[in-house]
Amino acid sequence: MPTDIVVPHSSGTNKPASTAPEGACDAHMHVYDRRFALHGPPDAMLDHATAADYRLLQQRIGTQRTVVVQPRAHGTDNSVTLAAIQALGAEHTRGVAVVRPEVSDAELERLHAGGIRGIRFTLYTPANAATDFAMVEPLAQRVHAFGWHVQLHWNADQIVEHAALLARLPCTIVFDHLARLPLPDALAHPAYDVVRRLLDNGRTWIKLSGAYLDSQVGAAGGYADTTGIAQAWAQQAPDRVVWGSDWPHPTERTAKPDDAQLFDLLGQWVPDEAARRRVLVDNPARLYDFS
Repeated sequence: MPTDIVVPHSSGTNKPASTAPEGACDAHMHVYDRRFALHGPPDAMLDHATAADYRLLQQRIGTQRTVVVQPRAHGTDNSVTLAAIQALGAEHTRGVAVVRPEVSDAELERLHAGGIRGIRFTLYTPANAATDFAMVEPLAQRVHAFGWHVQLHWNADQIVEHAALLARLPCTIVFDHLARLPLPDALAHPAYDVVRRLLDNGRTWIKLSGAYLDSQVGAAGGYADTTGIAQAWAQQAPDRVVWGSDWPHPTERTAKPDDAQLFDLLGQWVPDEAARRRVLVDNPARLYDFS
């Protein structure tokens, strides 16, 4: 049924056909807020993408828990993410920060107290990146002591190039957006075998998110070309996959996706209702330390 809730950075107004279970988590979204320091190019900033704006999306798709991922526009000043955690409710919101090696132990402790449970390396395009590959291992060693994970937004070729590094990391690894394997032949790329071997170690996770990033058929084709790789990940590691909206969809500047369509797509990726509940509720509760 239509709803009168219009969500910034989201097309359509219908609610999803599927109902989110109690405690469902959106494990990947971003908040942008001009009250906080900006870093990087001006075009990295999005307006109307605050925590208050995101509440409208929660009302539309029915999720109750949230993971705020530090956006590129705010660099390594994680104040915007910490503030969003408080605004959305610290009991049911967690965050993923961006830090550099010079971060102090006291700052890591402050971030942990504020709800941070991982750090992200967004390196799929090196331009304007706040971190680099040389920082991954030393920072992974430090945050492992806090029980945090490292979240990686890398392209498939980068995953292959740094396979040995990935195998050495002591902490939990979370790959963004289906691991960004190129479509339509994702399972044929060498990165598929790299990630598959990492999944066998029991501490590697995949985010079932970002369908539009690599789909060649797009929204008009129902993102159908993503189903094979999404199902492969969900079948191999049913207890180590989570779902995320990627709102406000910062890569999509001309036409924003329909978040109801993206939420319903999970029903194709994970057809079994009990398995889907694990993806939305049980798995993120474990990964992000929800009580």
